[in-house]
Amino acid sequence: MAEYELDAVDREILYALQEEARNLSSGEIAERTDASSSTVRKRIQRLESEGVIKGYSANIDYTKSGYPIRMLLFCTAPIPERGDYLDEILDIPGVVSVQELVTGEENLLVTAVVKNDRGITPIAQELSDMGLTITDEVLVRSHESTSFDEFSAE
Repeated sequence: MAEYELDAVDREILYALQEEARNLSSGEIAERTDASSSTVRKRIQRLESEGVIKGYSANIDYTKSGYPIRMLLFCTAPIPERGDYLDEILDIPGVVSVQELVTGEENLLVTAVVKNDRGITPIAQELSDMGLTITDEVLVRSHESTSFDEFSAE
């Protein structure tokens, strides 16, 4: 698939949506971009159809919602097959993300959240049952993220 070429308006739309997708109207985004509301709506639809915007989600504080344990599980899969595991891994209860890595022995990074340390074992067992080798487990103390500033005009 060819890379979608973003212009300044697209980047500003993406930045605004990263910051506050739930609370911004197309009119408010239009004010930031010097474009019309209808242009912003059409651009958002195009960014969605091109797969640049993959969806919208809530940024959840898992600790406050009763899931204080966040684990990173570094796994090894056969290199030609590592991408084939992604959907199956995401179907495991407690798994919130999986990343395909392309350097080193560890080529899948699974993030899981659970209520207590006993919740990690079933996840690790399912990964193992798939034929993956867990090479490392890391307990995460905190996790913060921010908007990608390369989309901002400022």
